[in-house]
Amino acid sequence: MTTATEQQHWPGPLSAAVARLCTGLQPQVSERTAAGFAEVLRRLSAPLQVAVAGRIKSGKSTLVNALIGRRVAPTDVGECTRLVTRFQYGTVDRVEVVFHDGNKQAVPFDADGGIPADLGVDIDDVSHLEAYLTNAVLRDLTVIDTPGLGSLDAASVARTEELLGTRKEADDTDLDPVSRNAVAGAEAVLYVVTQGVRADDEQALAAFTAATASREAGPVNAIAVLNKADTIEPSSVENADGDVWKAAALLAEKQAQLLKPKVADVLPVIGLLAETAESGEFTAADAEALRGLARLDDTTRETLLLSADLFTSWECDVPAGTRSRLLERMDLYGVRCALEAIDADPEITAGALRRRLLDSSGLASVLNRLDTVFRARADGIKAAAALASVTALAHASGDRGERQRVHDAIEVLLAKPEAHQLRVLEALTLVVAGAVAFPADLAEEVMRVGSSTDVAAQLGLPGRHRKELTDYALERANWWRSFSSFGATPAQSRIAHVVHRAYFLLWQQLRSG
Repeated sequence: MTTATEQQHWPGPLSAAVARLCTGLQPQVSERTAAGFAEVLRRLSAPLQVAVAGRIKSGKSTLVNALIGRRVAPTDVGECTRLVTRFQYGTVDRVEVVFHDGNKQAVPFDADGGIPADLGVDIDDVSHLEAYLTNAVLRDLTVIDTPGLGSLDAASVARTEELLGTRKEADDTDLDPVSRNAVAGAEAVLYVVTQGVRADDEQALAAFTAATASREAGPVNAIAVLNKADTIEPSSVENADGDVWKAAALLAEKQAQLLKPKVADVLPVIGLLAETAESGEFTAADAEALRGLARLDDTTRETLLLSADLFTSWECDVPAGTRSRLLERMDLYGVRCALEAIDADPEITAGALRRRLLDSSGLASVLNRLDTVFRARADGIKAAAALASVTALAHASGDRGERQRVHDAIEVLLAKPEAHQLRVLEALTLVVAGAVAFPADLAEEVMRVGSSTDVAAQLGLPGRHRKELTDYALERANWWRSFSSFGATPAQSRIAHVVHRAYFLLWQQLRSG
């Protein structure tokens, strides 16, 4: 007979194993803990939840629209930007206002297909918004748009913390605060920064727990983007050679040093240009207006591109209102890119011009990183997050026997060879959080082994031949086994055993492949 657990869809074998653990434990724990396990099971079978986080005015909602491919998230300051909005797949496009008491109210999209600026309700009564879209991107990824931290009103920050599981205050929900935190957090985070990275950005990133049970963000489940890359002044970045994109790449590298190991990488992106090119906002009329600008004499054209004010106010054959729309959709950098493309190919089509703008936005690199860091590892990320939730729920129960039963069941699961990836993720989290101290080179090695799905990248030998990879995997397996027995502290030894096993499994994989 097939059980309900077996009938559900899981991201992969690790999630399925954790689901079986939860189902098996439910009759052995209290009613409250069992209810928490039911929520864990629900989230295990749901798409990976990625929170787009960052400071106010960092361009989070614009980037959300680019990721979804539709200008649906409000980007102008208004009541909706003070709310958490979850974008998920649905068979019918709709928006629901979710109130603190659990009631819901449907609201229509505005005339442009976006979430309306005025919801027609008292915003203080609203918990968050649920937007359902018939969008293929959202089939395996739920995107959570959050209010910016750092400058917003306390109520907006509280809404963010409450839905993401970072709020520690008591509430009136069925689960106690610790349990609620354990099951309500996002499982991964896309953190948005701008060129003015503040010293406390790392703390702001930590506030967005990238997994349930306040499991900290790390290179397994967090990446950052340097948004508004086109606003960087190349002369302010050493070795940029006057090139905006090179300056952005160099600045992103510097920011990566500040935010690592909390994030896997920092990638430059121009969210506005990506949103315009990807969401259908760039039209044939826009392409024709750009052709008109390209036909202007050099002096007029150069004058227009000196500043936003001159671009919209200087007299020329292209109407000021048309130029204002181009500026709103592309900014000066996007206009320059488009004009360069037209200069190179005067017959370029509107579709080809749109693709050129999309290439210039840097979105492709962000999407590729989302695939390699999030989608390809969704099974491990969700399973690790679920185990963290299960542990937190058991601890919240206050029942020592219940905690021991859950602990023993988890240990049995983790002892299985097929669950070793969860051990690696656990070790990586401990090292990233500083809970177990390692010399810098060994800590970097632990993070490398645990932060990639590519064998050569895990070994730190990209582009090398299989024989070299095989020999090196065995060499490092032996080294970590020796280190675990001689010279390591007890805490280091436990992690060293996990890393040894990871290298050994890589060696077996390479040898048999």
